[in-house]
Amino acid sequence: MDVPDAEVPGWENSAGFLSREWTFRDFSEAFGFMTRVALIAEQLHHHPNWTNTWNHVTIALTSHDDGGISELCVEFAQRVNRLLGE
Repeated sequence: MDVPDAEVPGWENSAGFLSREWTFRDFSEAFGFMTRVALIAEQLHHHPNWTNTWNHVTIALTSHDDGGISELCVEFAQRVNRLLGE
């Protein structure tokens, strides 16, 4: 699925993933963000590939069932953007 930038500002559509990276002030802020994103994942029953290294978080979304980026991935990314006030 080709996702227009306007649908998910800040996210990159590459190699079958919709991904984005953030840098926070410290580990606590990064972990708090991940905790809030985990609630989105549970609500949507769609769980991201993600990493956290101290204050850095990367999220990569794909749908294994659909073989790439799905509408659910786009909705997930939009909810994360709203969480951040974007």
